[in-house]
Amino acid sequence: MPAEKFGKCPCETHDAKSILYQILDKECGSEHQRQQHHHSVHRSTGKKVCSCADRRRVVLKTPEATCRRASEVLLKTLTFIRNLPSFYHVPWEDQLVLLQQNWAPLFVLGMAQQGVDFDLREISAPSLLKKILLNQSLTDCNELGSSSLGASLAEVEKMKNLLWKFWDLDISAKEYAYLKGIILFDSGCHVLKCLPYVQILQQEAQQALMEFTSTVFHRNLGRFTWIIQLIASLQDISADAVEELFFRPILGKATLNALLLETLSIRSDWL
Repeated sequence: MPAEKFGKCPCETHDAKSILYQILDKECGSEHQRQQHHHSVHRSTGKKVCSCADRRRVVLKTPEATCRRASEVLLKTLTFIRNLPSFYHVPWEDQLVLLQQNWAPLFVLGMAQQGVDFDLREISAPSLLKKILLNQSLTDCNELGSSSLGASLAEVEKMKNLLWKFWDLDISAKEYAYLKGIILFDSGCHVLKCLPYVQILQQEAQQALMEFTSTVFHRNLGRFTWIIQLIASLQDISADAVEELFFRPILGKATLNALLLETLSIRSDWL
């Protein structure tokens, strides 16, 4: 299915299957075959998505298989953090802030590194008119309106586009490692107790990435600049959308945040 079909506004098409797409063959073989498939089948179009995509909700088409792969990616992400002594050298309050702020972009980056793609299906929420015609109480309507119904299609499209951009760049394992350090030690607008130390760690990761790309790509810093721009886009990914899409089918009403804190042995009594 052409990329232009994905996310097309319902008011522009009557094709009931236009919201469904298959990007990767489930039996895709080697790493090289996967990357070739990425390049040939789908690329980010850069087109502005219809505003109704904010209201459209999607869930995984194959939740059992995709959630299992997503869980593996999350485990590898947490293992990376656990193996960084520098992370545990900062106060636990700073660890908490860095984890809560950056786990989602780190997870999406892990999805890119592991080549995890996923198919979606759209779900529809009952309209207010339908609720009224069915004589549902106002309380019932409010509960339905506030309940979770999948992830925002617009947010998922942003995530998908970023994945393809990383795959197009064919990021190496070393580059991914440096990128994880840059993202993990991104302090953002938060005030940290050990802010100078965290900033130094991020600068060191950026410097290592720049030196690596400069050496491997013959002092061409264009690649470094493009990768840094992708990192900025990763920070815009909605953590709620990531949790809703990949982990809600597993967690139910539980929150992923508590699981992350427990896994990394970060004190939760500060919450």
